[in-house]
Amino acid sequence: MNNKSTSFNEIRNIKVDNKLIDFSTPKIMGVLNLTPDSFYDGGKYKDKDIWIKRTEGMLKNGTDIIDVGAVSTRPGAKEVSVDEELKRIVEPVNILTNLFPEAVFSIDTYRARVAEETVNAGAHIINDISGGTMDTNMFATIAKLNVPYILMHIHGTPQNMMSSPIEDNIVSIVKTFFQKAVDELSSLGVDDIILDPGFGFGKTLECNYKLIANLENTRINKLPILVGISRKSMITKVLNTTPEDSLIGTTSLHTIALSSGANILRVHDVEEARQVVKIVEFMENNK
Repeated sequence: MNNKSTSFNEIRNIKVDNKLIDFSTPKIMGVLNLTPDSFYDGGKYKDKDIWIKRTEGMLKNGTDIIDVGAVSTRPGAKEVSVDEELKRIVEPVNILTNLFPEAVFSIDTYRARVAEETVNAGAHIINDISGGTMDTNMFATIAKLNVPYILMHIHGTPQNMMSSPIEDNIVSIVKTFFQKAVDELSSLGVDDIILDPGFGFGKTLECNYKLIANLENTRINKLPILVGISRKSMITKVLNTTPEDSLIGTTSLHTIALSSGANILRVHDVEEARQVVKIVEFMENNK
């Protein structure tokens, strides 16, 4: 594991409305998929009572952010129209932000129009898997909305990203992408940025693990780093198992990610991730 050069308490805070997210303690982002076809839990939360219960459960288990998505971005996923994405997501966001006014909700979308309409419906953060590459209006929209932005690296699009994945120099490629995009965002007045290296998005299995081992080396400007690896194929391929049977592998890799510098874990299993955070934080405080 890489020795961290940046401790938790040196990471820049992110402003959400009038509150600060303080990364002296790693945070948990719980996944709420409103999609019928996501790789792990697609279709499980399509009914109102179920996604309300899911949200309530994650908050009770200690999640810091709820990440709501309505379009699958797994490899080879079919494209969904912007109207269909809005139909799936705007009403739930409006309902959830009213039911849980103290909670923080992020929106998993690469479309500027969806970003704008969901923020207007009450969302707080935009989580863009394309890092602004799939909608040229995204950066300007984030500046106008004045909300935090999760900047993820992707190679290609969900439809073609694994046809020719990155095979080498992944740490340098991701860091260069981050620097260029952050500079552009900063020029527009966007300072509340979270970095996401984009595990599984156009990278070979080996590159994904190189990113985990060198996570701190992708950081720029002391910005927080989000890691989304929960139950992904980078785990199931190594263990020769399924997403349903990959919780132990996920937990192991979450431990490595936090020890390598991750500040947010994006997870399907909040309670288990919270336990990992407690263990790693205790270890960091007692070195």
